[in-house]
Amino acid sequence: MNKIAKVPGLKSIDTVTKALSSVGYISNRSISTAVYLAHHLRKPVLIEGPAGVGKTDLAVSLSRSLKMPLLRMQCYEGLDESKALYEWKYGKQLLYTQILKEKIHELIGKADTLESSFKKLTGFQDLFFSRDFIEPRPLLKAMEQEEGSVLLIDEIDKSDEEFEALLLEILADYQITIPEIGTIEARTPPLVILTSNATRELGDALKRRCLHLHIGFPDADRECEIVRARVPDITTKLLRQLVAFVQMVRSENIRKQPSISETIDWARTLILLHAPVLEEEMVRDTLNVILKRQADITEVQSKVETLLQSAIEAAQGARR
Repeated sequence: MNKIAKVPGLKSIDTVTKALSSVGYISNRSISTAVYLAHHLRKPVLIEGPAGVGKTDLAVSLSRSLKMPLLRMQCYEGLDESKALYEWKYGKQLLYTQILKEKIHELIGKADTLESSFKKLTGFQDLFFSRDFIEPRPLLKAMEQEEGSVLLIDEIDKSDEEFEALLLEILADYQITIPEIGTIEARTPPLVILTSNATRELGDALKRRCLHLHIGFPDADRECEIVRARVPDITTKLLRQLVAFVQMVRSENIRKQPSISETIDWARTLILLHAPVLEEEMVRDTLNVILKRQADITEVQSKVETLLQSAIEAAQGARR
């Protein structure tokens, strides 16, 4: 029977929050609760939400804070078991075949019938399809970690339904079946994080095996904490103003809302440009850091003056 890794940072919901904070990930109660339950119930977590809100970063931060290896499976259309689970080392098998061919007479010895010759070769045939000839991919590697790992199955919604079906055994029982070898059970079940940007509806069978967590855009206070954790040199005044501006831009009629990672990039950009506060010309010059579509930039450019004034007022109100 497989065991659950004893992880000091997962003794309570509060210690999960502190562990993530120690590596710069600002969690909240719902995120920390999901991670805590995932560990103690041995359930994967399916995280949904807009791109850039910290879904992938949660898995990376868990790996760092818990000092566990991170095994990442990036999903895409056409992903199959040879890329996700394992593939045979064909070169090594060919080499083994050549060696076997050269030694065939020695191996068979004095066997004088075809049946007795086959019996002598049976053991070598089994070796040909053994664990020694398998190249593990992320999912199998996660099963083989002695002290556990964080398994990130990123953007599961980009994969096919066939790949979802492949995951069902792994997520339900933490085991993998290889026809030629048998069932390989996890030595220590990994902490599994699946992320989805909801580009397609996932199957009910997959969802039933997971805890659900939605991460949306944070409120202004939490976004300030997140930016401060990643850009510690930023002044409080500039931080409040840029976060308020980004929050207002997200409410505009644009196609792609700025992500948290883009807010962080903008903070670093403004520091690089020695901006003490938000100024209209600076904002116009750097809008391409937080907006990645020209139509969105054009839409916001026409409203920069109004948005900037509102952001400055909101930042002043937040300090009171």
